Amino acid sequence: MVMFLFLVVALAVVVAAVTLAVVGGGESAPLPEAAPERLQDPLPEDRPVGRADIETLRFPLAPRGYRMADVDDALGRLAAELAERDARIAGLESALAGARAAAAQPRQNKPEHPEDQR
Repeated sequence: MVMFLFLVVALAVVVAAVTLAVVGGGESAPLPEAAPERLQDPLPEDRPVGRADIETLRFPLAPRGYRMADVDDALGRLAAELAERDARIAGLESALAGARAAAAQPRQNKPEHPEDQR
């Protein structure tokens, strides 16, 4: 009998707590719109992006993952800088190949024996 009385009182307490939570637990208006988080540590604008910039880059979370605009902006910036670096490397390699060819040219035209220069 004591156990039955304890269960009835516990059930009454649970029902009362749920009723109070539902009835007096808040306003019926929806939650206010939260301000969207923006990227806190953007990529530097005044210099090329470095390895440390990429390693410290963190995107804020959005309700469904990451903010697509932030990710798209960062990836677009990285793609442009990589394309610029690739073009610069290709130009430097071309200039180096030209310099090597120009340096090798006089050796081919130069006679091997000093006596043949007369």
